Amino acid sequence: MSESTISKVLTKEHFLSSIFNQNFNADLPFALWRKPKSGILELVQGSEESLKKVNLDLEELPSGFIIHPFEDQVNGEAYFIDAINYFKLDLDSPIATEDLPEFIKVSVENEEQSDSVFNAFQRTQNAKGLSHNSKNGESQEHYEKLVNLGIEGIEKGLFEKVVPARTKSIPLDESFDLVESFEALLSKYPNAFVNFFHLPGVGTWLGASPEILIETREDHFYTMSLAGTQPASGDNPIKSVAWTQKEIEEQALVSRYIVDCFKKIRLREYEEHGPKTVQAGSLLHLRSDFKVDMKATNFPQLGSVMLKLLHPTSAVSGMPRQAALNYIAENEKFDRSFFAGFLGPVNIGNETSIYVNLRTASLSGSKATVYAGAGITEDSDPRKEWEETELKCENIGKILKNPKA
Repeated sequence: MSESTISKVLTKEHFLSSIFNQNFNADLPFALWRKPKSGILELVQGSEESLKKVNLDLEELPSGFIIHPFEDQVNGEAYFIDAINYFKLDLDSPIATEDLPEFIKVSVENEEQSDSVFNAFQRTQNAKGLSHNSKNGESQEHYEKLVNLGIEGIEKGLFEKVVPARTKSIPLDESFDLVESFEALLSKYPNAFVNFFHLPGVGTWLGASPEILIETREDHFYTMSLAGTQPASGDNPIKSVAWTQKEIEEQALVSRYIVDCFKKIRLREYEEHGPKTVQAGSLLHLRSDFKVDMKATNFPQLGSVMLKLLHPTSAVSGMPRQAALNYIAENEKFDRSFFAGFLGPVNIGNETSIYVNLRTASLSGSKATVYAGAGITEDSDPRKEWEETELKCENIGKILKNPKA
C-alpha cells in the first residue's frame, strides 16, 4: 500500500486549510456553513462555469447555495453555487482521509501547508484585478447625523422605523488566519448560522448570522422576527435582562411586518411564539418564531412566496419599507452589497434554510469590512445607536483581529 493511500486522522485545522487552499488556488466558487445548534459542517463546491444568477423560485432550483445582495429587488436575482460537489462533516468525530470524497484533496504526507491560506486568497484578488474600496468606515459624527435624519423622518411621518447602517475597516496582513477565525466563529456562535463563501470576481465573505429569513423543512415553513439589541452581561444574561419600551416596540414592528405579509397572501393558519430573549455571541435580542404547516394550508410554494415578500425585512430596512429604502438610498454613503441580503443552502437534504446576512465581514485585498445597522424609532438616542453598531461590528471584528482571545 502506498503512503498516499494510508488513512490518516486529520485535525480540523488541517482539513479547513486544505479546503480553503484548494478552492482559492483554483479560484472556484464555494461555500462552507454550519447551521445553528448543529455539529455538522457542510461544503458546496462549484466549478468555474457553474456560478450563475437565478430567480427566487426556490422549489425549482437544484441543490446549491444562494447569495442575494441587499438591493436588486427589481430583478430579484441571486448568485447561486450549484452543488456540483457536496460534503458534510461531523465536527465532533475524527476526520479520516479515507472518508473524504475524491474532490477534497488533502496532503497526507505533510500536514504543514506549503502555502498560507492568506497568500492563496490574495492571489484570487490579484488575478481578477479587483479594486478594493479604500474607505475606512463612517465616523461617529456621520452616523449620529444619519440617526438624527432618521428621527426627523419619523417625526414628519415618513416612516415608523428606519435602519441606517455603517461600516468599519479592519486591516489584514499575513498574520491574519482565516482558518482560526472560522473556527472561532464555530466555537463562539453555537446558535448562529456560521458561514463563509467565495464568489470569484464578486466577493469573499465570512459571518455568523443570528436571523433566519425563511426555512422549509419537510411540510413546514419557518421564519422569525429578530430586533432589539443589548450586550449580554452577568452569569445568566438571559434571565437578568430588562428590555426598554423602545426595544419592545421595535421588535413588535418586525413581527407585525411578518403578519402583514401573511395577510397579503390570505394565510391565516400560522403559529406565533414569543417574543423571547435569545443570545447570539455577546449580544442579546428579542425574537418571535412563526411556523406554518404547508401541507395543511395547501401552500407548497410558501417558501418562495414569503422570501419575495419579506426581503428586505423591516429589521434591516424599516417600515413602511419603500419609504425606509428611499431614505437609505439617499443618505447612506456606501454600498451594502451582500450585507443585510440573504444566503443559505437550497434543496439540500430536502431542506432550504436561508438567513439574513448579518454579523458579517467582506474580505478584500488587505482589509476586512464589517457592517452593522441599528433600528431607529422616535425614541432613539443617536449616541446609543452608535454604541449598538459598535457592539455589532466588534462581534466579528474581534475574531478577525484576535481569534484566539
